[in-house]
Amino acid sequence: MKTRRLLAFLLIATALFSSSCCSNEEKEASKKAKNVIVLIGDGMGPAQVYSLILTSQEETAFERFPYSGFSITKSASNEITDSAAGGTAIAVGKKTKNNMVGMTPDSIPVPSMLEMFAERGKKTGVVVTCSVTHATPADFIAHNIARGNNEEIALEIANKPILNVLFGGGKKYFTERKDGLDLISKMWDNGWNIYDSLSQIEDNSARTMVLTCRKHMVKAPERGNFLPEATAKAIEMLDNENGFFLMVEGSQIDFACHDNDSITLVEEMKDFNNTLNVVLDFAEKDGNTLVVVTADHETGGLTFVDPQGKYTRTDFKWSTGSHSAIFVPVFSFGPGAEKFSGIMDNTEIISKIMEIAQ
Repeated sequence: MKTRRLLAFLLIATALFSSSCCSNEEKEASKKAKNVIVLIGDGMGPAQVYSLILTSQEETAFERFPYSGFSITKSASNEITDSAAGGTAIAVGKKTKNNMVGMTPDSIPVPSMLEMFAERGKKTGVVVTCSVTHATPADFIAHNIARGNNEEIALEIANKPILNVLFGGGKKYFTERKDGLDLISKMWDNGWNIYDSLSQIEDNSARTMVLTCRKHMVKAPERGNFLPEATAKAIEMLDNENGFFLMVEGSQIDFACHDNDSITLVEEMKDFNNTLNVVLDFAEKDGNTLVVVTADHETGGLTFVDPQGKYTRTDFKWSTGSHSAIFVPVFSFGPGAEKFSGIMDNTEIISKIMEIAQ
């Protein structure tokens, strides 16, 4: 009798324990992210990340991420993508030809994750250190057959009712236009607040654009702490009960790599690192924010070698002044972050994000 009672007790206990485990596992698996922050280090391959680690005395923000993987970046037309096609794959989940923005190879516009989140009632924002009409930001907020059509992209931005925050450069494409339009005045009339600097912002609830310069900003560290400060301000302005989507680009990592400028690369990576720390600090405190960091492509074919082959030195070695076909890292934090481990195509990133986000 005692043996039967003991067996019955063990069976009940096992069932309750299993039920509890399943419940916790299902709860964790079903957890959704209210906010999504995507950060793109333009031109940032594994070596660019290691350049930061190599030159840092303290733990970097990249080492705070619990999950990491790799993304394949080839475009629909080339093994080596440009920023327009690479960013489009991330933003809309479709391969396209180099030079095309936010559309398929046959010129059909595809909604970006920013546009899809706006349809869900979330606030949206973009923060960059290049012109806001440049390839990567354009991939998230516009659709055009050619990335160089800056004035057309600016016009689309001016008519974009779903964008809440836009910080970067590129004022010339809004005011010094061939068609003579003054898009800044048009946007003011449509309810935007538009400024030259972050310090001028007074109303966090208003749709706000900050254009700090005519085209691209100056390189790091000359521009100061714009990127981390602009990111912090964007999060402050976007944070709300329905959640938000924010895309932040370390735009000039790519510029430094095109120039094979190791010193500026490290400075740009430090700036991006400071920005990542701002985002991770918010996400850790918030507990309901998915953070995904990746790149559109690698630039420069960077590696680190001892030219004499004696393992005693570490020199930056560039193999090209253009892009390479090297796959790029993916780092993730927050609800569903585990889905971004392993090797994935860059078009898979959006589907993973949309599955996780509420």
